[in-house]
Amino acid sequence: MPASPIGPELQRLIDLLAKMPGLGPRSAKRAALYLLKKREPVMRPLAFAMADAADKVMPCAECGNWDSIDPCAVCADATREAGVLCVVQDVGDLWALERAGAHKGRYHVLGGLLSPLDGVGPDDLNMGQLIDRARSDVVTEVVLALAATVDGQTTAHYLTEHLTDAGVSVTRLSQGVPVGGELDYLDEGTIAAAMKARRPF
Repeated sequence: MPASPIGPELQRLIDLLAKMPGLGPRSAKRAALYLLKKREPVMRPLAFAMADAADKVMPCAECGNWDSIDPCAVCADATREAGVLCVVQDVGDLWALERAGAHKGRYHVLGGLLSPLDGVGPDDLNMGQLIDRARSDVVTEVVLALAATVDGQTTAHYLTEHLTDAGVSVTRLSQGVPVGGELDYLDEGTIAAAMKARRPF
């Protein structure tokens, strides 16, 4: 059997890149070759940035966002509405809401969704701290910004049941026809949700 044309160091890089979301073995090989060709302008700065992030970036003890300071920049911002707490599945959802400028309050990252089939229960998520935060005198509304999936709905129902005695208003994002969306291209679930969430014009 002929020897592999890929040395152990390069193979290790490829194997690690292949673990990234959206990168399979072929894409990882292309990425590794690109990095080697762009060693000085890309590969070395990337290696430094990754090492720096591994050493300094941590989850915020208050909300779960990733930052190099604790509490994170969002929690430390005194201009935000402390009474409105937006619950998201992961940090990427928090970043999306911030990018849209859609939320001016605080956040709480669950770290996933309830999924009995996958063995993910309440103790596996950051739910206890959320309920404690909701019971504080500061929070008046909890916005559930969770995915419109079975697991997202299960999580939303569970949280609603456990937040009822906290004395806060529990709301969720509106669901339905997206801006610029045409009915003919939407799935049945989205159309049904839009009909249920209809409002006066």
